Amino acid sequence: MSADPATFRFVSTNRRVREDRRFVAGQGHFVADVALEGLLHVAILPSQHPAARIVSIDASAALAMPGVHYVLSGDELAAATDPLMNGLDTPNVRRHPLAVGQTRYAGEWVVAVVAETRALAEDATEKVRVIYEPLPFVMNAEEALKPDSPPVHPAHGSNVLLDRTFVWGEVDKHFAESPRELSFRVTWGRSSTVPIETFGVAASWDPWRDMLDVWASIQMPKYPDQIARALRIPANNVRVHQDVDVGGSYGVKRGIKQTVLVAHLARRLGRPVRLIEDRLENMRGGDAHGPERIFDIDVAFNDDGIVKSMKIRALDNAGAYAGRAPFQLGKPIGAIVGPYRIESVQYRAQSVTSNKAVQEAVRGFGQAPTNYAIETAIDKVAAATGLARIEVRRRNFIRKDQFPYLIPSGSTYDSGDYHTVVDKVFAHIDFASMEKERDRLRASGLLAGIGIAACLEPSGANSSFEPLLNEKNTTTTWMDSCRIVIDALGFVTVTIHNTSSGQGHETLVATVVGEVLQIEPDLIRVIRPDSLACLPSNSPVGSRMAIMLGGAAFHAAQKLKTKLTRIGAHQFAVAEDKVAYASGSVASTDKQLAWIELVTIAHRQYHMLPEGTEPGLESTHVMQVPTGGTLPKDGRVQMYPCHSFEFHVVLMAIDPALGKPDIRRYVIGHDCGTVINPHIVKGMTLGGLAHGLGAALLEEFVYDDEGHLMTQSFMDYLLPSAHEVPEVEIVHHCTPSPFTVFGQKGSGESGYLGAPAAISAAVNDCVSPLGISFNKLPIRISAIGDAIADAQQGKPQEQAK
Repeated sequence: MSADPATFRFVSTNRRVREDRRFVAGQGHFVADVALEGLLHVAILPSQHPAARIVSIDASAALAMPGVHYVLSGDELAAATDPLMNGLDTPNVRRHPLAVGQTRYAGEWVVAVVAETRALAEDATEKVRVIYEPLPFVMNAEEALKPDSPPVHPAHGSNVLLDRTFVWGEVDKHFAESPRELSFRVTWGRSSTVPIETFGVAASWDPWRDMLDVWASIQMPKYPDQIARALRIPANNVRVHQDVDVGGSYGVKRGIKQTVLVAHLARRLGRPVRLIEDRLENMRGGDAHGPERIFDIDVAFNDDGIVKSMKIRALDNAGAYAGRAPFQLGKPIGAIVGPYRIESVQYRAQSVTSNKAVQEAVRGFGQAPTNYAIETAIDKVAAATGLARIEVRRRNFIRKDQFPYLIPSGSTYDSGDYHTVVDKVFAHIDFASMEKERDRLRASGLLAGIGIAACLEPSGANSSFEPLLNEKNTTTTWMDSCRIVIDALGFVTVTIHNTSSGQGHETLVATVVGEVLQIEPDLIRVIRPDSLACLPSNSPVGSRMAIMLGGAAFHAAQKLKTKLTRIGAHQFAVAEDKVAYASGSVASTDKQLAWIELVTIAHRQYHMLPEGTEPGLESTHVMQVPTGGTLPKDGRVQMYPCHSFEFHVVLMAIDPALGKPDIRRYVIGHDCGTVINPHIVKGMTLGGLAHGLGAALLEEFVYDDEGHLMTQSFMDYLLPSAHEVPEVEIVHHCTPSPFTVFGQKGSGESGYLGAPAAISAAVNDCVSPLGISFNKLPIRISAIGDAIADAQQGKPQEQAK
């Protein structure tokens, strides 16, 4: 299906990202910009206990304040709405927007106060009196696994949400035959994407039309459906306005509990209501937290560094409710061996509830932690065999001539040329010179090291991990759609059916449609209709938009191109294969019809159309995931259709007196197939790398022994700044995918998926001369400094738990 790159006119050119113009000029349209007459505002009263029974709620003092309209409790809301959906089959793990009966984490929303202003609503929350009866709680995932641990949901029977073991291939045989084995543990700390804009939603109810209008900063599939289900109203009574810009997301802005809460209040009060989380509400109780995972890894390999088999146990702390968290153990199955020829894998996926905030979808959906574990394994194999880390990778990489490549878990990798990407990166940096620079830095008294990491970015988001982990789910499509209209004056309007989170979808679609129709992309208008006018979409998740939205736009444009060609051939009285379409015109040997002439015939001159041709120029295409459409079988499944490749090299220095990592050089080799817009891919890669740096060195949601979140603001939850993010050199390579229209693959999670592994490896190479290492992310400056000081004093290192 892939086109020849040499024929591209607009694809792969450095075109300005069209969305940037309005954002730079301050003309974005966000939830806070939605001005509704009579708007009321919501503030939230959170629980101060990790687990407690709600004995009573007294809101009389709050309601007596002028300007306060309502105080909503969890019991009232639960009586009027259905529980929020769980992905797993866990009917006794019920979740509501406000706590019902008891609270299950410090920061859980207990009461919502509605007032004329946000400030007044906040003041009124301080007047609400809630009496609690504290209950036993559990914070640690391994403690939560124990049968006698405090139950987060007593009706569920245990804290275990998921405990599933997959065996792909002859694991026991391969371990028995391998001359070498090693075992280790690594831990991925709980972090997130922490977007600039917290979640916001405004809702208005029209009782005369039975219509709920919603404006929200969302990024999630099936949002209107879930709202309608929870509110017990028909889905066509919900109209989501998708022309709202989203100030960053990368997965976390699901917003169902916030929307159900606000929508219920709008119906109850007969006035529009808006909730925009402040940073405290967002970080301690919003949909903000990502994976918190422990990996226990066993590796079977030989003296040549060839890895034969792996055993992976991944234990995830999902927080207080099921949500989407357990599925983040499912996506990595689609790339469970990374870019390596590992013949067999045993994978135990465990997810438990605890008295922490709910874990939701975060960029990469669980793939970045798994990549960190796999790359750590490869580094440890290299150390055990005395081979260079890059040599072990080269020996284990899937070769170019082996694609398409079936991995043990049932997914087929579409294409790749990993050795060439590595060679190009090493040629770019002159790796021997980088090693000499590392040694020079060491000689100067610094701790210096080089980190490398290779990883895959599964892209094109399928839903197949859901039926794999929940057999009652039989979904086999995650389609996306596009509609194109050419009006009677020849202007092109394209509709896409999701919100914008900054990924440049308008630029993507205009470029694709312009490429097919051979007209200037800047003349193509791209719009987002509301949900009632939308075709099906599963939203910008899983690096899918270039593949799915780009593919849908391509096919819709091809339909119009075919129709225009047919009209031209009919006018010339020749077969369609005797005419050529070029730059919007259709030509035969000695005749030509220009764009506007073709458009005029289609719209106004029905008598000149081929028989059976509908008048007008409109086309739609609903695209299924390439290679998708089947249910799992015997624990195996074709997961994602495309697999981008990244190779990271980091040169780092650490002043032993400070313990602060200083990245001296960062180079990433990147192959996401055909690049539709280089600016967008570069932005994704650099932003993802900064995100990965934060996960590796700075960012973590930390709880104390009393169950309270200690990192509730940017004073404590540290984000990388311009001082920490280095200049990044990107080395491009293109291995087109055979499953996509231009050969494109995904890039929305690039940078983030390999950066934590590479940065961790660099830190460990820095401190290796001292005989110490780190096995938990983030690796904080304080931990590095303390470990260096202990090593210099001859004290043994105390590994983080």
